[in-house]
Amino acid sequence: MDARRKPAKLPGKEEAYEDTVDAKRVRLLASLTLIGGVGLLLGLPFALRAGAEFFLPVTAALVIAIALVPMLEWFERRGVPSKLASALCVVIFLAIATFAALSIVLPAIDWVALVPERIDRVTATLQPVLDLYASLERFVDNIASRIASSAETGREVRIATPNSMMGIIAASAPHAAIQLFFALLVIYFFLAGWTGMRRRTIKSRGSFEGAMTTARVIQQVVEATSTYIGTITVINVCLGAVTALILWGLGMDSALMWGGIVAVLNYIPYLGPIVTSVLLFIGALMTFPDIWAAMLPPLIFLALHTVEANAITPMIVGQKIEVNPLLILLSLSFWAWVWGTTGALLAVPLLIIIKTVFTAAGTPDIAGFLFEEGSLTHVGDEDEKDDEAR
Repeated sequence: MDARRKPAKLPGKEEAYEDTVDAKRVRLLASLTLIGGVGLLLGLPFALRAGAEFFLPVTAALVIAIALVPMLEWFERRGVPSKLASALCVVIFLAIATFAALSIVLPAIDWVALVPERIDRVTATLQPVLDLYASLERFVDNIASRIASSAETGREVRIATPNSMMGIIAASAPHAAIQLFFALLVIYFFLAGWTGMRRRTIKSRGSFEGAMTTARVIQQVVEATSTYIGTITVINVCLGAVTALILWGLGMDSALMWGGIVAVLNYIPYLGPIVTSVLLFIGALMTFPDIWAAMLPPLIFLALHTVEANAITPMIVGQKIEVNPLLILLSLSFWAWVWGTTGALLAVPLLIIIKTVFTAAGTPDIAGFLFEEGSLTHVGDEDEKDDEAR
């Protein structure tokens, strides 16, 4: 009896020992993976910021190219060759972008030229507000005059800067043209090779399930990105058109320019409407003689934006794409810090792409690594699905 029981205990001990070794191995691999991930997260922002001249146009071009994939596939389904369809997509995008830019830039040049002539009107409009700080202004001027009279006079050094909007554009045009040309090439070659690249990516999977998962993730990324950008573009254009029409009715100069500014800045969540309101107030000060009349354009825009942000956009976009507002704010802060205004414009599309990929691939379970089984995978998800199926 005893001789028969002893061998039965050994396999149990060996299995327990193997389980312990496997658990330690899993925890060690998870620890190395977590350390590598933390190091990547800490180093990647500084790399992206330092290499902005390369990473920014490439990232912007890839986001735009992904959004243009449905148009490419529409042309291909009608028998248009991939290269010609890609060229048509680039031409259509470039035409729309050029029209939007010219509708803002050309009136802005004339508007900036009128600033010296209308600065007296702005000062007169703000005079009731400035009178409240007259005593403080005199005090500051008195201190400044004393410092200036006691300071030693030295040689004056002047730095030549562009003295007009055309000078600024001419100074930055070569660099911007090179980046634009590079981005257009990236968009074209991405679209031209999209169909073959997707086919090769799916066929390179080792299993049918892996191929189906890869195809599903690619399709979800394209649909989510193109749906968001396309829908938001239509909403922003409508908002800009309504705002421009109302401003034109109020008699504000360059109403088309202000509509374009509203449409572009509305791509930036939270901060865009604030900046737009400030710009509208400054522009209204240059148009209307009364400060109360100058407050009317930004107030009208804020009312329109409130309706759009709380009723129209959630009703249209919220049914297709659900994104946590906290994640939007964090993404906006991060990409604005890395790439400035352009990064803020790309914040939400990049968040949607990353969220779609992580949703399909699975997010690391850091809490499980720290407090439970020591693994970075969500081991409880399949059990919950099995329980629901039962």
